[in-house]
Amino acid sequence: MKNQKRSTFSGSLGFILSAASSAIGLGNIWRFPYLAAKYGGGIFLLIYVILVVTFGYSLMLTENALGRKTQSGPLEAFSKLNKKWLPLGIISFVIPVIILAYYNIIGGWVVRYAVGYIAGDNTAMAEDGYFSNMLSNTPSLILFQTIFTIMTSFIVFKGVEKGIERFSKILMPMLFILAIIISVYSITLPGAMEGVKYFFVPDFGRFSLQGVLAAMGQMFYSLSLAMGIMITYGSYIPKNSDLEKNVSRIEIFDTAIAVLAGLMIIPAVFAFSGGDESALSAGPGLMFITLPKVFASMGGSRLIGLLFFILVLFAALTSSISIMETIVATLCDKLHWSRPKASIVTAVFDFLLGIPAVLGYSVLSGVKIFNFNILDFMDFITNSVLMPIAALFTCIFVGYVIGVKVIKDEVLLSGEFKREKIYTFMIKYAAPIFTVAILVSSVLDSLGIIKM
Repeated sequence: MKNQKRSTFSGSLGFILSAASSAIGLGNIWRFPYLAAKYGGGIFLLIYVILVVTFGYSLMLTENALGRKTQSGPLEAFSKLNKKWLPLGIISFVIPVIILAYYNIIGGWVVRYAVGYIAGDNTAMAEDGYFSNMLSNTPSLILFQTIFTIMTSFIVFKGVEKGIERFSKILMPMLFILAIIISVYSITLPGAMEGVKYFFVPDFGRFSLQGVLAAMGQMFYSLSLAMGIMITYGSYIPKNSDLEKNVSRIEIFDTAIAVLAGLMIIPAVFAFSGGDESALSAGPGLMFITLPKVFASMGGSRLIGLLFFILVLFAALTSSISIMETIVATLCDKLHWSRPKASIVTAVFDFLLGIPAVLGYSVLSGVKIFNFNILDFMDFITNSVLMPIAALFTCIFVGYVIGVKVIKDEVLLSGEFKREKIYTFMIKYAAPIFTVAILVSSVLDSLGIIKM
């Protein structure tokens, strides 16, 4: 097993679609719309796009280049370039292990809603209390967590080219088509154009530091940064594949889906609420609580709801696949396990790791960690603490330990480096400041000292 040939994508298209599939997940479909709604619509969108093409571009290019240069996943990529930096690799490996455990649970919620629309429960799903009742039904949650875990594991089990790449080439076009159909339907509803205006026209009076920090945090989540994913996928990129062009195309895919997600949800909520902006304050529950009510008010609610949650399921799967692949690839690299063995062990371990989070909505509902339930704490510790730490030290590692030239030389192997000056400035100066700001603000928010 030690001499097995490393898997690769078949070419740039396979990598772009697979990496874009990773980036386009629940972060775009579920998280982006409610944050955009909360932080001013158009101004949040503008800030987000600026951050994606500067901060996001720099981190994604760094991770892709590190993976391709070292031909390793996150656990070994840093230590291959400097042995003292193994702890950063360990952090980057732990992050996807924790995320996959609760991502399987949320993916199970999506499966449950899709099944509900198939069964014709669209009226019941729009009623108050449906979501909370679902969360308290532990056997049902475990069943759908199992279904989602099996779906993800099957694709990762098949490998990079025959599993992940082939699946992404099918799902990505389908996801875009469904998103466009639902967006068009949403913006043609009576009163929806006010929502379109809110989402696209920046109101600088709504600008806030909290909105900037929220946009930065969303960028990490949405682009799959600081999770080890892009390092792993980078290790599968052929040496002749243009890194800078690849990253630019992923940015376009990611932003397009984020915009479509906003168009699916925000105008529909405006139409449903009669223009009442307070309806946008549902936060994380916007997709699971508010949207079924929106669908119930429409003609053909069963079909529209089903199409929407199938789209969300596709998005959830594409991200869970990339998260699981990061873990599996590391186990194959470090322990020289076969892909089937690594896939099965990962699936079982993360399934069991997620059980306490499932029980956190029923028998363990009284267990609080810093005022978080178990699932919310797992989300907080990864997205608000470990990911900013990983991003910060990645910037320090490249900017001040191995030097920016290492990344530059890797990029130039396969093409031009047109944004080199922006990249150098971001990695050495701006990005470290941004990541510290995210880390500090997230911790202070969790302690109740400030409110995001």
